[in-house]
Amino acid sequence: MATLVPAHGGRLKPLMLSGEEKKRKMAQAMSLMKVKMTSRETSDLIMMAIGAFSPLDGFMKQSDYESVVETMHLADGTLWPIPITLSVSLTEADKIVEGQEIALFDAESDELMGTMIVQEKYRYDRKREAEKVFRTSDEAHPGVAKVYAQKDVLLGGPVSALSEGEYPEKFSGTYARPAETRAIFEERGWSTVAAFQVRNPIHRSHEYCTKIALEVSDGLFIHPLVGKLKHDDIPAEVRMQCYEVLLENYYPKDRVVLKVYPMEMRYGGPREAVLHAIIRQNFGCSHMIIGRDHAGVGKYYGPFDAQNIFNEFDESELAIKPLKIDWTFWCYKCEGMASLKTCPHEAKDRCLISGTELRRMLASGELPPKEFGRPEVLQILMDYYKNLNE
Repeated sequence: MATLVPAHGGRLKPLMLSGEEKKRKMAQAMSLMKVKMTSRETSDLIMMAIGAFSPLDGFMKQSDYESVVETMHLADGTLWPIPITLSVSLTEADKIVEGQEIALFDAESDELMGTMIVQEKYRYDRKREAEKVFRTSDEAHPGVAKVYAQKDVLLGGPVSALSEGEYPEKFSGTYARPAETRAIFEERGWSTVAAFQVRNPIHRSHEYCTKIALEVSDGLFIHPLVGKLKHDDIPAEVRMQCYEVLLENYYPKDRVVLKVYPMEMRYGGPREAVLHAIIRQNFGCSHMIIGRDHAGVGKYYGPFDAQNIFNEFDESELAIKPLKIDWTFWCYKCEGMASLKTCPHEAKDRCLISGTELRRMLASGELPPKEFGRPEVLQILMDYYKNLNE
């Protein structure tokens, strides 16, 4: 019988209410003080709702927040790399008494997403958080910009989730919660499952990394993020077309699972790589592919910082293990994909592949070479950019 890794912290802790309990809480919420959440706060609540952020039971109180910022651990010593917080204005905070329950609404849709018992309200240092978590205080960094845009007071306390937003319907058939993917892996008899985090269409380097993982695992879990991205990232609907056509034509159907998850990207490089690993452990994966510049943006991180951060804590703190894959590229002399560990040839013999360069070519109407991606995928992307520019 297949034995999957345990959830982070020991067990899954989904926070979504159901049935009569959900109905009662929704009715009660109508009389509570209304707090509007940003898109990132909403996506974090949904991640807690489905158990993907286990063992968290709500937005962080001050002791957890400060410990995570400084040490990448919760106050109880559990590994956790990025603060999960809810901010309100000073005016709002003054109206809230500790111990009070509030109703949480998504600011964009005005949908009731959950409730929260406010156990603490506290001030914090945005710049310190940015420098520790993102390794930069530059507001041009998209993750830093969102921290700077937060309001002045953080609220900490347990939440009860009431909605997963549009995701279950919008991504019907591919949206899955950790308990569901664990059931899929167990049904297939998988014990070793390699996860691949992706926010871009899968190009040749991505494909090569995933097939290395397939060689050493029972199965591959391709897990695209479909929460909010940067303005120039490719929309989820287009990316899904790319993933599906690629899997249909170039992967063994019985050894790959494709599901999406609702987190919003932070572009936090090394620390976000650890968060991505924790999430995949909760989804049932034993390994996480960490390639070049995982979760990075611009020039803020070195190409392998996201691999090296896994050496900064004891491996016993995380059941999932990183699959660290070197810089990969197409080598004209090898006549195929290779890496710095396998290819003896010179830089001039290599076609370096990156999502940034792929987007640049597509945006300028230039058909990327076959070394960049499969023709079916490139055609979908060419059509998308053509329509975008018309």
